[in-house]
Amino acid sequence: MLIFNNWNVVAKGWYIACPSADLPKGKAKSLEICGQKIVVFRGEDGDAHALNAYCPHLGTDLGIGKVEGNWIRCAFHHWAFDASGHCRNIPCQTEIPSKTSLQAYATTEKYGFVWVYPDEKAPEPIAEFDELKGKAIATQADNPFERSCHHHICMMNGIDAQHLKTIHHLDIEMELSLQQSAGGTQMDFTMQGIFPKSTWRERVGIYVLGSTYAYSMRYADGCMGLLTMMKNVRLFPPLHMIFAYTPIAVGRTRIQPIFVTAKRVGLWGWVVSQFLLLCTRWAYYMLRDEDGNIYDNIQFQPNVLLSIDAPLVRYMEYVNRLEPSNWSCR
Repeated sequence: MLIFNNWNVVAKGWYIACPSADLPKGKAKSLEICGQKIVVFRGEDGDAHALNAYCPHLGTDLGIGKVEGNWIRCAFHHWAFDASGHCRNIPCQTEIPSKTSLQAYATTEKYGFVWVYPDEKAPEPIAEFDELKGKAIATQADNPFERSCHHHICMMNGIDAQHLKTIHHLDIEMELSLQQSAGGTQMDFTMQGIFPKSTWRERVGIYVLGSTYAYSMRYADGCMGLLTMMKNVRLFPPLHMIFAYTPIAVGRTRIQPIFVTAKRVGLWGWVVSQFLLLCTRWAYYMLRDEDGNIYDNIQFQPNVLLSIDAPLVRYMEYVNRLEPSNWSCR
């Protein structure tokens, strides 16, 4: 089954559940992720956990239950489940019947959010920027927004070389380099070129950044895009932003932008980090406002592809090699 642009398939990957700040210790909440009702809760151990939201007894939503220690207890008949989904207590009897376990999901917290993986264990941690690995980071999340197309379509925007000229008016001949992770779940696209001098934007770009321009897109699990701009330029360190995609209904995708930079020490370091996050936010709004009208009014049919569209073809091939999850329609 083809995965690309297929609303019936949810690929295995990390999907946002909620902001970490929305899940204090002892709190539970149920929410829908990729069409699945999930309960997330934070136990006394401080960790976020995720289970199928419906109690196997009579189907009560565990999100209206109570967190006790590292268990979550159903509001209806008070069955209690641990973080692995096993039933640990039934008040009316000591015996725990078979088939009382709930599906548990791997969770992680990064970039200010709780993320859920559609399986009990995740084979890989959540994607990172190479430049920030091992470093403390500062993050800011912008408001999520929706697009009227599959997330696989709007994710390709960052590697569509033609639209740099037609939409953003940057007449740059871009060279492409590709690198795919050993597990096949991540693919890096690096685009680089030399600024021409035909427009005022390009002349300003040369003055501020230098004669070359480069940026990279790291795609993870077909549902995350990690964009690095200002690579190897003067005056600026790289700017980093994340686009986390979640299908919410057929024809609708939710996108969560997250701005990321290294956390610097001291008051001046804080000022620098905040300034870089502000620059990243400004770049995001410029790109979003110029592209938004396209992706809310698109009927994607790649019938006529050009040589310049090679990155798009490689991206579609990459997505189709991903692994469907149990959240997919059967």
